[in-house]
Amino acid sequence: MAAKYADVIIDISHEKVDRPFQYKIPQELAEAVYAGVRVHVPFGRGNRDQIGYVVDLSDRTDYPEEKLKSITSVDDRGITAQSIQIRTAYWMKRQYGSTMIAALKTVLPVKQKLKQIEKKKITGCLPADKLREMADQCEGRHQSAKARVLRALAEEELLPYELIRQKLNVSSATLQALQKQGCLQIETESLYRNPVKLMAKEEQRVSLSDVQKGIIEDVLRDYRAGCAGTYLIHGVTGSGKTEVYLGIIEQMIAMGKQAIVLIPEIALTYQTLLRFYKRFGDRVSVMNSTLSMGEKYDQIRRAADGEIDVIIGPRSALFTPFPNLGVIVVDEEHESSYKSESMPKYHARETALHIASMQHAAVVLGSATPSLEAYYRAKRGEYKLYEMKGRHGSSTLPDVYTVDLREELRQGNRSVFSRKLRELMEQRLAAGEQTMLFLNRRGYAGFISCRACGHVMKCPHCDVSLSEHRGGMLICHYCGYEEKRQTKCPSCGSKYLMGFKAGTEQIEEALHREFPGARVLRMDADTTRKKESYEKILSAFADERADILVGTQMIVKGHDFPNVTLVGILAADLSLNRNDYRAGERTFQLLTQAAGRAGRGDKKGEVVIQAYQPEHYSIVHAAKQDYAAFYEEEIAYRDLMSYPPVSHMLAVLIISSGQEEGMKLCEEMTNVVNAEREKDREAESYRGIQVIGPAEAAIGKINDLYRHVFYVKHADYQILVEMKDILELFCKEKELKNQTVQYDFDPINTY
Repeated sequence: MAAKYADVIIDISHEKVDRPFQYKIPQELAEAVYAGVRVHVPFGRGNRDQIGYVVDLSDRTDYPEEKLKSITSVDDRGITAQSIQIRTAYWMKRQYGSTMIAALKTVLPVKQKLKQIEKKKITGCLPADKLREMADQCEGRHQSAKARVLRALAEEELLPYELIRQKLNVSSATLQALQKQGCLQIETESLYRNPVKLMAKEEQRVSLSDVQKGIIEDVLRDYRAGCAGTYLIHGVTGSGKTEVYLGIIEQMIAMGKQAIVLIPEIALTYQTLLRFYKRFGDRVSVMNSTLSMGEKYDQIRRAADGEIDVIIGPRSALFTPFPNLGVIVVDEEHESSYKSESMPKYHARETALHIASMQHAAVVLGSATPSLEAYYRAKRGEYKLYEMKGRHGSSTLPDVYTVDLREELRQGNRSVFSRKLRELMEQRLAAGEQTMLFLNRRGYAGFISCRACGHVMKCPHCDVSLSEHRGGMLICHYCGYEEKRQTKCPSCGSKYLMGFKAGTEQIEEALHREFPGARVLRMDADTTRKKESYEKILSAFADERADILVGTQMIVKGHDFPNVTLVGILAADLSLNRNDYRAGERTFQLLTQAAGRAGRGDKKGEVVIQAYQPEHYSIVHAAKQDYAAFYEEEIAYRDLMSYPPVSHMLAVLIISSGQEEGMKLCEEMTNVVNAEREKDREAESYRGIQVIGPAEAAIGKINDLYRHVFYVKHADYQILVEMKDILELFCKEKELKNQTVQYDFDPINTY
């Protein structure tokens, strides 16, 4: 049944997205009105004709129907970039569960128009001798400011406005007066804030392999035939995936199309941007969280006005309003940062597919370790799969050594560095080659506990342990709570309070102790808080101003340093201990990506994987860089347990100010799902539903708010969307006050 009412935003300027107006949909327009379409509506007391955008549809109204006005007509000027954004927001609201306002603010990220930057210049309108003559006349009348300007213009025909104002000490009123007299002309030029500050040399083109050429030709052939598809490039690290992206985008630009390139971390922006900037010049820009509001606003304007062809950035770059989008590239598509952790909890990969379908664009996914979701769909024929099994050029895959840390301890080695890793690091330092050390932890210590009674120092507002940082501060990584480290246990009074030290700072200190002559850089969440700090660290390492780079997972993704010939992976199996069905997949991906940083130049690379469980299949297959073997073991486990991608899962998280109220609501919502499952439905499709919970979340309290969760599983994703709709209606009728419900489909992290 067609919707009866439409929510319309009259002014789509971003600061006004929270004020839609409801209109009736005339029967004759019922088929033509949908989310995102532009419509003419009567607005205000005078019912003046205004253009608005439909942002939501409904069968219900909260107002007296006789007071509602009707949509006059549907605007027939076609689909605009903004209408595509609104349709995307509507789809996200339905697909992932959120308010329409939250979805709109996600796709329209810049909330207010900022003052345009302007550059002014002044040109003389008279011959030089005439200007000098007028300057003499002004001096005779004691108009010295005018005389200074006229003499300056007699020497230089064009001068910057600010130079005359500041250096010649001339007021704007004086310049306006001279313009009225016809002596000069003030010209104003609007400027964009450009966040790209690169001095890139011209690119040296590399010759493409037959495999690379074949992928590029395949994608473009499909696009020109009007059947743009989704393509998964499974290429080992260093196989040349970026060259394929560049080749596809270059041809798209030649056809007048634009491209979005998604990257998983801000840390990747510098190197990725540099390669694209060398190829496409200033027709490339970037969108990420380090930009100022003014820079973000200008990039959106530049994209909408056709001033740029390529935008590069993390998942928020996906909503750039390109009017002629040709391709979306999702590099390192397996990365968990593509999943939003705030409402709506969308996945950039799935949202990219939806946006591409509306604009008839191609989607290219690339990874050395594809997500199980993408590879599963490729195996089923939903995506076109390409395999790039060898490294491009002369570089080869590194030799990998796995070290059993249990055996190291039995041999008396208590250092964080195994004997094999220490030996290879000494060789690199002697040879002038570089080393990368990867640790999947942040901070100086994991947690502080009492060795006498076992008491763990916890955050008083969250159900998590505090982490020790340099300076003796204990910090909560969830709410930011800080306190000074105590000398005695608050529970038993013992002085044996000790930290479990497995942080990047501790690794850095160990390096300085054991290799005093080595130049060390550290890259983690603490050292990259300032704007451009990523670029500074990466540039320093790329320029070989450091011998060793130690850091968290941000150092192992996508970077290409030709002089790095050794990668050490410390506590490789730490991520296997998480209470998460994706733990094996995450571990395999991290180890494979980390190993791929070694030997990307002409020199052979080596990798040392240090682990307490070296026999685990994810470590065994990562050491061999054997994705296919890992996939077969992991997908069998997912199939057995009905986990994504074989089945789908909806996590329902209840956040409440009271613990009992939260658990009660969680139980009630679980009962709603069970009741729906037991109903005798015609299609019997709900009978396959599995419910897990209700239960307290793994972290039961954050910021003094209690968290409860339950999970719903089903093979059909749309069945879970329907169940989410039923639960949303249930919560709306209950009129929740001190409780919030969040929905997460195929969650990246379990709760």
